[in-house]
Amino acid sequence: MVHYGHSNQLRQAKAMGDYLIVGVHTDAEIAKHKGPPVFTQEERYKMVRAIKWVDEIVEGAPYVTTLETLDKYSCDFCVHGDDITLTVDGKDTYEEVKHAGRYRECRRTQGVSTTDLVGRMLLMTKAHHSNMDSQHYQQHTDNFGKGPKGHSPWTGVSQFLQTSQKIIQFASGKEPQPTDTIIYVAGAFDLFHIGHVDFLEMVYKQAEKPYVIVGLHFDQEVNRYKGKNYPIMNIHERTLSVLACRYVSEVVIGAPYAVGKDLLDHFKVDLVCHGKTEVFPDNDGSDPYAEPRKRGIFKTIDSGNSLTTDDIVQRIIENRLQFEARNQKKEAKEMAVIEAMKKREQQEQQSETDSPCCPKIELAG
Repeated sequence: MVHYGHSNQLRQAKAMGDYLIVGVHTDAEIAKHKGPPVFTQEERYKMVRAIKWVDEIVEGAPYVTTLETLDKYSCDFCVHGDDITLTVDGKDTYEEVKHAGRYRECRRTQGVSTTDLVGRMLLMTKAHHSNMDSQHYQQHTDNFGKGPKGHSPWTGVSQFLQTSQKIIQFASGKEPQPTDTIIYVAGAFDLFHIGHVDFLEMVYKQAEKPYVIVGLHFDQEVNRYKGKNYPIMNIHERTLSVLACRYVSEVVIGAPYAVGKDLLDHFKVDLVCHGKTEVFPDNDGSDPYAEPRKRGIFKTIDSGNSLTTDDIVQRIIENRLQFEARNQKKEAKEMAVIEAMKKREQQEQQSETDSPCCPKIELAG
C-alpha cells in the first residue's frame, strides 16, 4: 500500500537533501520478497508521484539497492526507515550502501503499517478505532503482528497518536492569494488511494491558480453514511493522508456534512466539486450541496477512475489467506534477524570480557 507512514518517511528524506528520487518496485519484486501487493505497480507509481515531497520516481526499481543504482541516478545517498527490509532469503537489502557510508535513516511513523491496515480490513468491526483492547482486536494483533517466536518491533499493531507538530510538518502553511480560485471538496478520503488522487488532480485542473480545500468528515459521520466498519482510517490518519497530496492546499478537520452558507462565506469558496460517487443525504434527508447548487458554484467531476475504498477492501478479502501468510512470514524473518543481532551482541560482549585486561595503576594518597 501507499499510506501516510510512507509520506512521512519521504518528508524526512527530502529534508536531508535537495532533490528526492523515489524508487518504486514492481508487483513481481514485491510478490517475490514480501507477498502480494495491495495496489498495483501502476497505481503505486502514480500515488508516489502525487506525494508533495517527491521530485522524481524510478519505476521498477530493484528490490536490493546497490551503489550502481545510486550512481546511475546521481544520488549521494539513500534513505530508509529505522525498520529493517529483508530479501526473500533474509538478507538486509541495504547492506552494500550501508558499508559504503551512503545510507541515512529516518524515523518510522509509529501506529501505521501495511500489515496493520490489511488487518483492519480483514477484521471488519466497527470498534477498530475506539476499542484497542477488545477481544476481537487482540485476536487481530495475534494474527497479524506476531510470529511463532515472539513479537517484532517492526511488524504489528500500535496506536497512531496525532500531534500538532505532525500536522504542521505535513501542512503547506500557505494562505490563499487574491488571484487564487478557492475550490472546496468534502468526503471521507478513507484508505487514501489512486481514485482519490485522480479526483483531486482533476479538481486541481479546474483553475489556473487553484487553492484546494478538502473537508474531512469525522469518523462517526462517515460511519453514518457508509456503514459497515468504515472508516478504516480514523480522522487523524485521514488528515495526514490528504495533506501529503500535492494537489491539496488545506484540510478542514471534522468538516460539517452539509456545505452551508457559513462554510462557503468563511473560506470565500469559488467552486465546490464532488465526484461521480453517490451523494448521501444529510441527517434530515436534505441535499448537503443545496447551497452551492443554489449559488451556481457546484460542479460534478469525472476523474475517469471508478476505484473506491470498497474495492480496496474487496481486494484484501479475496486474497485473505495470501495476506495472512505474508504477514506471518514477514514477522518470522524479522524475528530471525533480531535473534541474530542479539547473538552477535552477546558474542561481542563475551569477547570483550575474555580479552586481556589493562594493567592496573595504583594511586597512593
